[in-house]
Amino acid sequence: MRLDDYDNNIDVEDQRGRGGGFSLGGGGGGGFPFGLILSLVGSRFGILGVLVVVGASLLFGGLPRQLAGPVGETPSQQVGQPGGETLAQACDVNAFSHESCNALSSLNKTWKPLLASENIAFRAPKLVFYSSQGSSGCGAAQSAMGPFYCPSDQGIYIDTDFYTELDKKLGAGGDFARVYVMAHEYGHHIQKLVGTSDKVTQAQRANPDAANALSVRLELQADCYAGVWAAQNRSRIETGDVEEGMRAAHQIGDDTLMKAAGRTPVEAAFTHGSSQQRMAWLRKGLDSGNPAQCNTFAPGAV
Repeated sequence: MRLDDYDNNIDVEDQRGRGGGFSLGGGGGGGFPFGLILSLVGSRFGILGVLVVVGASLLFGGLPRQLAGPVGETPSQQVGQPGGETLAQACDVNAFSHESCNALSSLNKTWKPLLASENIAFRAPKLVFYSSQGSSGCGAAQSAMGPFYCPSDQGIYIDTDFYTELDKKLGAGGDFARVYVMAHEYGHHIQKLVGTSDKVTQAQRANPDAANALSVRLELQADCYAGVWAAQNRSRIETGDVEEGMRAAHQIGDDTLMKAAGRTPVEAAFTHGSSQQRMAWLRKGLDSGNPAQCNTFAPGAV
C-alpha cells in the first residue's frame, strides 16, 4: 500500500532501549511457543483490558502474572535510557517503525473527517513502540501480548518484532498485512471515541457469560473499521494488497490458531472471531468504505 510519509502531527512515544524487570509467569500451551500462542490467540490484534484475561484464561488455563492484575493498573516505572526522543528518531528506527508511523498519519487523516461528519469529537491516539517489555496505562506491555490498544491512555502499543512472527510463523507477511494490524488497533480507538468499547465493558461485567460473544463482535467491528480505512484510501492499494490482508485475517482467526496450537476449536471460547468471520468483516469494510456498515452488534450480524 502506497502511504505518504508521516507528518509532524502524529503522537509517538518510544520506549525501546529502556530497562525493566517485567517477566512472564504461569504456564503455556503446546504447539507454538507460549509467547506466540498468547500473542496470537489470547490478545493479539486488539485487547481491551479484561479481554486479555478472558481470552487467555479460557484458552490456556494459566496466565502470565503481569496480565492477571486489575485493568488499568500501572506497573512500576521502568528505568534506563529512553528510545527515540524526537519523532524522526522514534519512527525511523527501522522500516517497520517508519511504516507504522506512515499508517498512523494516514489513519488520523482518514478518521478525523469521518467522525466530524457524525459530530463526534476526534482525538488522535498515540503510537507507542517498545521492545520485549514496556508499560502502558493498562499495565505491563509484553511482546508476548502482540500489538494492542489500551483505552486508558488511548495508546496503540507495538513491538515491531511481531511483524516478523506474523510473516515467518503464520505466513501472513506483506505491507498490507502489517498496516491491517495498525488499522485494526486504530479501530479500537474509534470504538473508544464513539463509546462502543465502554458499553461493551459494562455489558460484560453485567453478564459475564456473554463476555466472549461480545468480545467477538467488538473485534470483528475493528476488522471492519480497518477495511473502511483501506477503502477510503483505495487509490493507494496495490496489486496483491487485499489478498495479503485476507490471508492475515484468516491466519489470526480463533479457529485457525486453535488448530495450529493443537487444540480443537471451541466456538464458545472464541474472543476474536473465526477466520471466515474476520475475513468477511474486513471485506465488508473494504467493499463499503462506510463505518455504518460495521454494526456487528445488530441482531443476527454475527
